[in-house]
Amino acid sequence: MMQPAIAGGTETAIREEICVVGASLYQRGYTAGTAGNISARLDDGWLITPTDACLGRLDPARLAKADLEGRWVSGDRPSKTFVLHRAIYDSNRETRGIVHTHSTHLVALTLEDAGSRRGVWREDDVLPPLTPYYVMKVGHIPLIRYRRPGDPAVAAQVAALARKVRGVLLERLGPVVWERSVSHASYAIEELEETARLRIISGSNVTPLKQTQLEELEAAFGVNW
Repeated sequence: MMQPAIAGGTETAIREEICVVGASLYQRGYTAGTAGNISARLDDGWLITPTDACLGRLDPARLAKADLEGRWVSGDRPSKTFVLHRAIYDSNRETRGIVHTHSTHLVALTLEDAGSRRGVWREDDVLPPLTPYYVMKVGHIPLIRYRRPGDPAVAAQVAALARKVRGVLLERLGPVVWERSVSHASYAIEELEETARLRIISGSNVTPLKQTQLEELEAAFGVNW
């Protein structure tokens, strides 16, 4: 029986992609234990990592699948963050993959005192534009204040932003990034975490790109900063 075709490949290929990306993120310390989750849009529903699954040890056949109405139809029980993921997909129809990690430096930003040069830059933009690739590959990332994991109020907050930005940073929980595929979401989350690391280790010496430099990026690469 043929698998339903989706952007980026068959369902089988997307299952494999989720597992490969999960293992890569886990092996490099972007998640620990059973933290984090990954999902993908299918023509006939969604795939998402199971609840309490380790991203480093995912089994393609055991990924949770939900139908277009959000009903769990196969695999292990879906992650409790499926409500959040589905809200993003419903709000932004171009999204095909979502990655959520508990990346160390990004979580650390949210733990610093307000105004710290090693903490969140602004509520509406957690990091300054430090590098050209951050500007081009990530863009503006707002902070979502802490609520317990799985709180439906967070899903509503993020859904309202899903067409305006590429991701958000959940206070004390880490980033959620959405893109045209699972792999592209992981690339953006890696650039986001690396920029957080640069901000923390640079401390008071951080100097954002100048307005003229941002305008040059906009002109040369079609970036909308």
